[in-house]
Amino acid sequence: MGAYPHGIAKTRSKKKISNYCNMVFKQHSYLIFSAIILAIGFTACKQKPNTVVVVKKPVAATKSAVCCESNIPARFPGLSGPAGSKTAIDKSHKGMVWIKGGTFGMGGDNKQASPDEYPKHKVTVNGFWIDATEVTNAQFDKFVKATGYVTTAEKKPDWEELKKQVPPGTPKPDDKLLVAASLVFNQPARPVNLNDYSQWWTWKNGASWKHPHGPESNIKGKENYPVVHISWFDAVAYCKWAGKRLPTEAEWEWAARGGLNNKIYPWGDEAVDAGTPKANTWQGDFPNKNTLKDKFFFAAPVASFKPNGYGLYDMAGNVWEWCADYYNNKYYETINKPQGVTNPQGPATSYDPDEPYAKKRVIRGGSFLCNDSYCSGYRVARRMKSTEDSGMEHLGFRCVQD
Repeated sequence: MGAYPHGIAKTRSKKKISNYCNMVFKQHSYLIFSAIILAIGFTACKQKPNTVVVVKKPVAATKSAVCCESNIPARFPGLSGPAGSKTAIDKSHKGMVWIKGGTFGMGGDNKQASPDEYPKHKVTVNGFWIDATEVTNAQFDKFVKATGYVTTAEKKPDWEELKKQVPPGTPKPDDKLLVAASLVFNQPARPVNLNDYSQWWTWKNGASWKHPHGPESNIKGKENYPVVHISWFDAVAYCKWAGKRLPTEAEWEWAARGGLNNKIYPWGDEAVDAGTPKANTWQGDFPNKNTLKDKFFFAAPVASFKPNGYGLYDMAGNVWEWCADYYNNKYYETINKPQGVTNPQGPATSYDPDEPYAKKRVIRGGSFLCNDSYCSGYRVARRMKSTEDSGMEHLGFRCVQD
């Protein structure tokens, strides 16, 4: 995600800045279609805190992952792994933290909040286990070696599936553009027009979780970095193999808040760039200048910064994280009740008014490209969304277990 060049942010209202942030993410989250169409010069869309106890004890057996087996396009036959492959269920909960259930106010906490973060509403969630860190390259590699799984970014796109996500009548791109590829960040040398995301995102053949910056790159020595270029389908497949699931959006926000009540960030209300770096974010003028105050340009090894009150790392910044829920911009309005709601699972269907044909899932937490001048993606209430087949250099996940 990007930010305004120097001087522009000061002239924009916070509401406009938030709307712009949604527009920019909409453009590059529309991974395969937008990047292919970009390549042929065509645009598809006109466009005192609550106490939570960390308990180290066994719990009941895991349940099936939320939304694991529904609406999976034929393009992703490797979702369940090769026939006869075994799961790797680990009942020891190694690397996980037990989050005691509780009730909280879910939604926007400050003037940076977007319309889809309102109304702030009462939510109760049951206790659950959650990974202390984002899933790493080493963990994902173990999964791939055990199952032979091939990620979305490593597959040739299927136009029959892609055209379901775009306006009717959209022409098919040339077959030579329908190749295995993904989006990587490419820093421009000078300030650029932020309405043109192609100035910092590059559709690169051969980019994948094994080659995060493109085919010439690799993950040797980066075993403890978060795995990226992961689609929602890839994340679900890993969870299924591991005997886990993706967190619901409500579980994710409850965990991210770390026991703090109505605070803006996992660490409280102190601005992200004030004091000691608290997360891996973009400092400076996006996308051409990063001061590297936090010492990282791209993703950082997991647990490089202090954990939140629950002992969870990188709940802000580093890489965006998939949730189980469909995204619907009006969802909070439908579940806002005086008595509150318990264990919400998200809307029954996806809807984003900016891209009504695209099926999207919620992503949370911000990334190393997020900057406080435009949307503060690392706010605990900040909602973003992306198409299920999207995979980018700043998008990964973590798992939960019941």
